[in-house]
Amino acid sequence: MDDSPLPRPSFLERLTSWLSREPDNREELLELLHAAYENDLLDADALAMIEGVMQVSEMQVREIMIPRAQMDVVDINDPRDEILPYVIETAHSRFPAVDGDRDNVIGILLAKDLLRSFSEADFALRDQLRPAIFIPESKRLNVLLKEFRASRNHIAIVVDEYGGVAGLVTIEDVLEQIVGDIEDEYDYDEAEDNIISEDAGDVREAVWRVKAQTEIGDLNQALGANFTDEEFDTVGGLVTHAFGRVPKRGESLEIAAYRFHVLRADSRRLHTLRVERLPQTSLQLG
Repeated sequence: MDDSPLPRPSFLERLTSWLSREPDNREELLELLHAAYENDLLDADALAMIEGVMQVSEMQVREIMIPRAQMDVVDINDPRDEILPYVIETAHSRFPAVDGDRDNVIGILLAKDLLRSFSEADFALRDQLRPAIFIPESKRLNVLLKEFRASRNHIAIVVDEYGGVAGLVTIEDVLEQIVGDIEDEYDYDEAEDNIISEDAGDVREAVWRVKAQTEIGDLNQALGANFTDEEFDTVGGLVTHAFGRVPKRGESLEIAAYRFHVLRADSRRLHTLRVERLPQTSLQLG
């Protein structure tokens, strides 16, 4: 009796088998897609986008929204001459407009409407606000994307179960889950890889690559640091507050005994940072 193992089916045989019937589950479909990628039938970008589309159908707004504390808002009671520099500095096209408090969003201000107001003497900015769309944190992204397209809105205010403002989400945030962050050199997937050491064992050259969503407590533990988490929960919140705005890629600043260098960021939030212990402090520790 021949006990030799049976030859493994070729990719063509497996593909033919899969195509002869519908995939039974998500895992089987992903296996088919990855097999197609490994055999050069799909490139990396196409595979990532297909996976992104599948992922969007399972994600909720709370997973990608800009948190309330990081929202760039315009207070309608502020003088117009004070609002304009803020709009230029943050460089967004749309802003939640509030009436004294972040929980009191009364509309959406378009930057172009603000600019138009400077050419009209009797222009009432409050009257030019666009209606704000409010959505629950639990709304699925694929449903939200469909609503964005149907209503031609680009921004929505996210509210919690008590009706308070929890954050905001834009159509760009949703689309980024499909086409953004593809094959980025700073991407790393596992949750436990929020902090990656890049040093070569020399305490004087301690460098870490850190996700902005990392909790400050975890950063303190990994670096032996003592950053406060009384005002902010995440490294991104700490750094954004220190800059006084959302910094751009390539910008750096020093906080306490560390230098924070922005590796990845978009117009609304930070994604990845390089954290370096300053040499003078390292020498003192060594």
